[in-house]
Amino acid sequence: MRRHRAEKREVTPDPIYNSELVSRLIHTIMERGKKAVAQGIVYGALKEIKKKKKEMEPLEVFVQALENAKPKLEVKSRRVGGATYQVPVEINNDRQVCLALKWISTYARGRKGVPMSKSLSTEILDAFDNTGSTIKKKDDTHKMAQANKAFAHFRW
Repeated sequence: MRRHRAEKREVTPDPIYNSELVSRLIHTIMERGKKAVAQGIVYGALKEIKKKKKEMEPLEVFVQALENAKPKLEVKSRRVGGATYQVPVEINNDRQVCLALKWISTYARGRKGVPMSKSLSTEILDAFDNTGSTIKKKDDTHKMAQANKAFAHFRW
């Protein structure tokens, strides 16, 4: 028997930009509890964005990039009568942000031979311009949901 759902924790805003989204990005980038290293990477990336996009605030660029990278639909596996169907479901806002941050950090890590802060800034700028790996992943997710629209009646 299942008990109660775990309640959501409050994310404390980061000290420089006073933004919960930047704080969540830092937590997504962080490995092995090294928060100072993750903060250095994220703040370095935001400085890099400030250099490249002089007319805009780096926080605005980051928020817009995140908005562009957020998926609206995803597929979930449902077993019905011995067969497994990929059922398209809409995603709530918190999970949309979580997936977008995860994709941005994953594809930034995938760029080898470049410092992490530089690759993160490049990935954010690509998402801002609606190009790059993160946007491709979002489009692939939407295509998969579109292709399995026939199984939408299994959603419950």
